[in-house]
Amino acid sequence: SPFSVLGEIVVNEVNFVRKCIATDTSQYDLWGKLVCTNFKISFITDDPMPLQKFHYKNLLLGEHDVPLTCIEQIVTVNDTKRKQKVLGPNQKLKFNPTELIIYCKDFRIVRFRFDEAGPESAKKVCLAIAHYSQPTDLQLLFAFEYVGEIYHNPAKKVNGIDPGGGGGGIGSASGQQTPLFETYSDWDREIKRTGASEWRVCSVNEGYMISTCLPEYFVVPSSLADQDLKLYSYSFIGRRMPLWSWNHPNGSALVRMANIKDVLQQRKIDQRICNAITRSHPLRSDIYKSDLDKCLPNIQEIQAAHIKLKQLCVNEPFEETEEKWLSSLENTHWLEYIRSFLKHSAELVYMMECKHVSVVLQEEEGRDLSCLAASLIQVMLDPYFRTIVGFQSLIQKEWVMAGYQFLDRCNHLKRSDKESPLFLMFLDCVWQLLEQYPAAFEFSEMYLTILYDSARISLFGTFLFNCPHQRVKESTEFAISKNIQLGDEKGLKFPCVWDWSLQFTSRDRLLFHNPLYIGKRAPCVQNGAVKTFKRSKKNYSSTLRGVPPALKNGIISEQEFLPRRNSLILKLKPDFLQQTESQSNSMEQYFRDWFAKPVDLHGVILPRISGTQIKLWKLCYFRWVPEAQINHGGFITAFHKVSLLADEVDMLNRNLRQYKSNSSLQGNCSELDQSRMYFRANSFNDTSGAPDFLSSSFPFSPVGNLCRRSILGTPLSKFLSGAKIWLSTETLANED
Repeated sequence: SPFSVLGEIVVNEVNFVRKCIATDTSQYDLWGKLVCTNFKISFITDDPMPLQKFHYKNLLLGEHDVPLTCIEQIVTVNDTKRKQKVLGPNQKLKFNPTELIIYCKDFRIVRFRFDEAGPESAKKVCLAIAHYSQPTDLQLLFAFEYVGEIYHNPAKKVNGIDPGGGGGGIGSASGQQTPLFETYSDWDREIKRTGASEWRVCSVNEGYMISTCLPEYFVVPSSLADQDLKLYSYSFIGRRMPLWSWNHPNGSALVRMANIKDVLQQRKIDQRICNAITRSHPLRSDIYKSDLDKCLPNIQEIQAAHIKLKQLCVNEPFEETEEKWLSSLENTHWLEYIRSFLKHSAELVYMMECKHVSVVLQEEEGRDLSCLAASLIQVMLDPYFRTIVGFQSLIQKEWVMAGYQFLDRCNHLKRSDKESPLFLMFLDCVWQLLEQYPAAFEFSEMYLTILYDSARISLFGTFLFNCPHQRVKESTEFAISKNIQLGDEKGLKFPCVWDWSLQFTSRDRLLFHNPLYIGKRAPCVQNGAVKTFKRSKKNYSSTLRGVPPALKNGIISEQEFLPRRNSLILKLKPDFLQQTESQSNSMEQYFRDWFAKPVDLHGVILPRISGTQIKLWKLCYFRWVPEAQINHGGFITAFHKVSLLADEVDMLNRNLRQYKSNSSLQGNCSELDQSRMYFRANSFNDTSGAPDFLSSSFPFSPVGNLCRRSILGTPLSKFLSGAKIWLSTETLANED
């Protein structure tokens, strides 16, 4: 059944509907039934999809389905009366629609015709879609319906998966669970993993007694007592006390802090917090404060840039004579803002790595720009966050638990003036790093794109709320109204997005893996304890085995700059009174030196941010544009070839292991099936060509999304084919 998700009910449907596949002809149109449920809109047809050779299946969604939370705008049209109307919730429709156009948040446009359908039925289904896709209350989102069903029918778990839980479910070799940072122990493990010996887990906010927009557990300097924290909390906006994010092996800490609203107490409290952070540094180094509100674009500017980007990628017709595409792209400011986040984060990496100082990210509420900046800094500094499980734990720690307002920023209830795509901008920044250092990341760009899509499937609790407290409060109210016994549980447990088996088969999840990744061995279990990646002098800045130490690419060699653990000689504090000019000179020198060395994939990575090095993430923004699709082209062709090579290497390794251990042939066969690659070599020296279905949109298909005109031979088509682009005559001059 297409409606197999627990709690899903059909609200309205209409037969004899045409789904438009092309604008200039109706010969490819599909006939079927348009259905609105409380979870998605669905088009059910027996017709095969024309012009399409591949479909990546989501277990929750059919080929033609759109989740309600992914709908941006609903437009009804009547051809004969020449009327059209954007449908809001609870609105009346005074004409019978002949056409329905649905604009989606992922840049898709889907179009249906009602020429043969009953006029009243067509009107009813349009009104139902408008009503159910624009709920007035958080508890009307589908996740609540689903979880209510789970608690009333414990035996009916989707795909046998419990709601909640971090689920490794990625097919990752380690099979590790993603830490959710909802417990004391997850934070304690992260302290130990990063060697932050002068920091402690604080439980002063248990039961959200101090702040409703902080997690129950977070990390603070050991020298700060709980009583002091309670006292200081009143002075911070939202009572958001400073949050520890990460510790560098040299002792520098990364801390997030909201502004202090109490002007009279401001200096005193600020001084005490800073002193405590300084005391937590082994060298008692100074603190570098970065006021993110002053040096980064604000959420309104980012939202405006996103709207312009969508306009450019979705609404603008690609004219044959379109000569302004690149300047239009520049005018969106999207790439400019990506560049500013990467640049600022890299500068703060320099402060921690080279100047050995703790960095405090200051922001008014400390739950928007600081989520993005803190995450980027950690991705650049710590190779653990470039693995799948590490990256997921980073999002849990710096976004979900730190109170990023997913409900408002993603605008799930369609009525927020606070909408802003910061989470997408973060994924785009990570994609830029992945594009520049493909062998440093365990995950692929397909993984990042699917993660972005998952933020708009209202089944998962991960990206549904403004903070952990909201989940507990709203779900407790919901449980009482539905007579659900919670017992000792704090609120209802919603399905977690990291349980990827809810959405994809284990075979399809292999596309998440980057075949170019050069990883370390999986963590081993000793005496029942997992020995995870521990950063020490030996492995934090070590390159591949056999490479001479002279080729190391730690930002600077640790022997030179870090005192030995037992050394009595402590480095002098950096003198922040020296002129800013010399500071920026030393920073520039540091970047020059770093880029002059070979990259250490298990050390620090820094972004290249000049000119054309910041690119448009084509897979994410162009995948639904039929004219932008390059058949048998795009990055996927290289991905396919590398996958076959990696699979061959894996096969050789398995054969060698079998040869050495003389194990039975049977045991080897089961191991051969466990390829970590989506594309597999059928035999050694497999020279078979790329599959016919590969295109620049893979694994997505733009077929059936609203078409525009041909773009062949225009600057845009050259851009898509990877031709070198000159942004301006100034850039041309610089290149010479």
